[in-house]
Amino acid sequence: MLVDSHCHLDRVDLTPYGGSFPDLMQAIRDSGVRHMLCVCIDLEAFDAMRAKVAGEPDVSISVGVHPNEQDVREPGIEELVRLAAATGAVAIGETGLDYHYNQGDLDWQRERFRVHIAAARQSGLPLIIHTREAREDTIAIMRDAGADQAGGVMHCFTETWAMAEQALDLGFYISFSGIVTFKNAEALRDVARRVPLERLLIETDAPYLAPVPHRGKQNEPKYVRHVAEKIGELRDMHPEAVAERTAENYFRLFGEPGGAAPKSSATAS
Repeated sequence: MLVDSHCHLDRVDLTPYGGSFPDLMQAIRDSGVRHMLCVCIDLEAFDAMRAKVAGEPDVSISVGVHPNEQDVREPGIEELVRLAAATGAVAIGETGLDYHYNQGDLDWQRERFRVHIAAARQSGLPLIIHTREAREDTIAIMRDAGADQAGGVMHCFTETWAMAEQALDLGFYISFSGIVTFKNAEALRDVARRVPLERLLIETDAPYLAPVPHRGKQNEPKYVRHVAEKIGELRDMHPEAVAERTAENYFRLFGEPGGAAPKSSATAS
């Protein structure tokens, strides 16, 4: 069973499906994907995202504000906790730090990250963390704010093995996207070989970052199988075994469909 641990279904262009979201969902199911986590990146779009996937038992949701979102309503700790509880969200995020697209004084980004960590601790839900060109600050804030008490995942991981080790030590999972299939991603493939199997997840980040052989096109959750195939190649595993183990890891971290995410996610193994 394939699980896409991170996608943005509300942002997928439905033109290839005649504008039909049910047709998109059927194509995903026909490809062997049995569950998806649809991740929120801003609160203004949260209600529309939730409405889009309402009634889809194989889709879970998160609540949070992406570090690249500027000039948006800033989330408060209590608001995130309340929204998560009211909507059955299984995670807080995506959150984190991104110094690639943002310049100047980024204290607002770091404070937003701390707010999400506090909300995760208070709600008992795991974190979905995005990090880009901010390795030291990301780990420092995770440590200082007690992210290890919530646990979660470093999503779409593209950083070094040294950072992966630090995140693993804090109880986090490491998730790989289609980037692991890119020609210039040999360093990342080495990380994918080394992450303990019980802490490994796969994702698409659809509609972004389509894997080879679809690179440059719209990404969709059905392409998560290419990530499983590449991980299997790297670790000398059958893709079905990768799918099975990463699905087990996903449900251990985020909970079974229709149920609450497990408390003390950081200590699960």
